[in-house]
Amino acid sequence: MPFASLAMYVSPPPVAEATELFWEALGNRIRGYGLDAPAMLNHEIRYDEAWLDPDLLFGQTCGYPYVQRLRGKVQLVATPIYGLPGCIGPLKCSFIIVAADSKVASVEDLRGGRAAINEPGSNSGYNLFRHFIAPHAKDGRFFSSVVETGGHRASIEAVANGTADVAAIDCVTFGNTLRFDPARVAGVRILAETAKGPGLPFITSASTSVGELAALRRALAETISDKGLSSVCDTLSLRGVEVLGDSDYDVLAGYDREAAAHGYPAIA
Repeated sequence: MPFASLAMYVSPPPVAEATELFWEALGNRIRGYGLDAPAMLNHEIRYDEAWLDPDLLFGQTCGYPYVQRLRGKVQLVATPIYGLPGCIGPLKCSFIIVAADSKVASVEDLRGGRAAINEPGSNSGYNLFRHFIAPHAKDGRFFSSVVETGGHRASIEAVANGTADVAAIDCVTFGNTLRFDPARVAGVRILAETAKGPGLPFITSASTSVGELAALRRALAETISDKGLSSVCDTLSLRGVEVLGDSDYDVLAGYDREAAAHGYPAIA
């Protein structure tokens, strides 16, 4: 049975609730085009297991795993445009954060510090972070230690409570948190921005037909432009979508290669 999974931006609670309402409306439109769209999102399957499931009708992935291992195995539907600081059209950056009371004033002040990453497969929390630090690394090292937190919210907490000195946070996650859970980011501040790259694309299974893919794109654009859903899209900071091609994501693989060229293939 076809299923849908939108598990990349699911916090704070208002964002999770709006995501459910968004899918309810999108699913209705997709069914109106004759596709068998589920009434509800699938919360049972892990976000990353959903990506390569042949029954995936509609999902969202991160750009870095897309260029690493999903190319040719899934199809790009469209890339969302978010109306948040750090976003320009379908492009977005990560914010380099430090503690609010930190005396750090530049990247060099972070040398020998403790870094927090969400996980090595992340574009925003790892790939863009590594690319940002790479020109400053010496002999493949810059930090004294690196802790893997498992998620952006945990990385924010690690910096706020002093467990880590720095982290890179997806600007959409940071913006959503600032809007709906400001206390969580009260203990940190933005030091810098990373380079930008295309954001988290909506995807579908490789088996989705050309006609079905076109219907998904039409339904998605129509749902976002529906004035009756303006409050839902405002909560999601979702302003529109842009159809990007596979080559548009090459820049993310390029950031990977550039870091390696600096002798910094891994955050260390």
